[in-house]
Amino acid sequence: MAADMLRTMNGKDEIVGIVGLGYVGLPLAVAFVESGLEVVGLDANLERVAQLKSGSSPIDDVPDERLRTALAGRLTIDAPSADHVRRCDVLFVCVPTPIDRAKNPDLRAIRESAAEIAEGLRKGHLVVLQSTTYPGTTTGPFREELERSGLRADVDFDLAYAPERINPGDPRTASKAVPRLVGGNTAAATSRAAALLERISEQVVQLSSPDAAELAKLLENIYRNVNIALVNQLALLCERMGVDVWEVIDAASTKPFGFMRFTPGPGVGGHCIPVDPYYLAWRAREFDFVDRFVETAGDVNMAMPRHVVDLCVAALNDRGKSLRGATVGVIGVAFKPNISDARNSPAAAILALLADRGAEVVYHDPHVPTFVDDHKQSRESVPLDRCLESDLVVILNGHAAVDWQLVFDRAALIVDTVNQSKGKGIADGQVLRLGAGWGPQMAASRA
Repeated sequence: MAADMLRTMNGKDEIVGIVGLGYVGLPLAVAFVESGLEVVGLDANLERVAQLKSGSSPIDDVPDERLRTALAGRLTIDAPSADHVRRCDVLFVCVPTPIDRAKNPDLRAIRESAAEIAEGLRKGHLVVLQSTTYPGTTTGPFREELERSGLRADVDFDLAYAPERINPGDPRTASKAVPRLVGGNTAAATSRAAALLERISEQVVQLSSPDAAELAKLLENIYRNVNIALVNQLALLCERMGVDVWEVIDAASTKPFGFMRFTPGPGVGGHCIPVDPYYLAWRAREFDFVDRFVETAGDVNMAMPRHVVDLCVAALNDRGKSLRGATVGVIGVAFKPNISDARNSPAAAILALLADRGAEVVYHDPHVPTFVDDHKQSRESVPLDRCLESDLVVILNGHAAVDWQLVFDRAALIVDTVNQSKGKGIADGQVLRLGAGWGPQMAASRA
């Protein structure tokens, strides 16, 4: 124990524990192993532990080969225990932070992880929270759970917040080139965490506090959410005006300054973008501040799945058909193209709403073999040919692995929510596009 204390107090953190081995924790664990450190990966999901131990990676950004190389090196994986916690010098917590049905922050996973660490917490530890959350979490509920151990932050152990900056499906975001942020409870904690993160990042930005780092992370994601909401609203207006929102965005994007391209779609998904506005809005109310701007943007994006279903109704009505009793084939249920991540995908709401209105729904996704909708209905991906036999085909994302020429050649009626039909030879009345209407000939045919 004396050797452990000397090593950590000298800042030579050599054994890193990662609590939570999902889309954030697993890449972090592998990166630290590749930097030469010993890593203990801990996850309460025993099925995931068994899968990872076998060398099978559940996420796109860590191929099986890379995981197996880490396992053959200095990565061990197990369920959390006090003994594993004591053995580590540093512990990173990388667990989900969802919202509940009332759109309030759900910190159960953070609290449970902190409680697990508390059972083995010892003097000299550094504990770093990475999960996206509201300002005040690290110094509030997270710290409170840790201090149930009887040890005190800043006195007996160091505490910091260093947000993840993972973009699922883009391995570059886990590279050393992406700057990392860190804010500790004390200047010493910040420096210690920064020194460790410098092993896996070319630039580490030190902030004044965990609160500042937590808010910086929220700002990054809310910026995207607000701008997506803006173009989603513009898309709805363009549909009424008979203007093609995609043409408008393409035109605005030619400006070399003062404009950043965002595009509309069926909603937002993933582990952060749909959630973060409500984390900030909830926290703001504790300061008697109502952040209507941020919360409204979140609500706009949350409403897009219902609009997609309304487009399905309109498309079928144009053919003299009802949604009730129709077969609807959905292409792409992952929350964005070319990944298998379906967390918070707008497809979950869209499939459930279509079924509510009496449609028979199937889906095709080359990356997501099984998908559960908002009503907890589980479906399996069907072959593309079968999907294209539907009365209506709905495109929710543009996976490169889909044969799009086949889609537009065979599907008689399509609702395109992501402008996948751009540049394709489509017939009048074949494609109803979100934010544009009935294909490129809409203006001429309605004149």
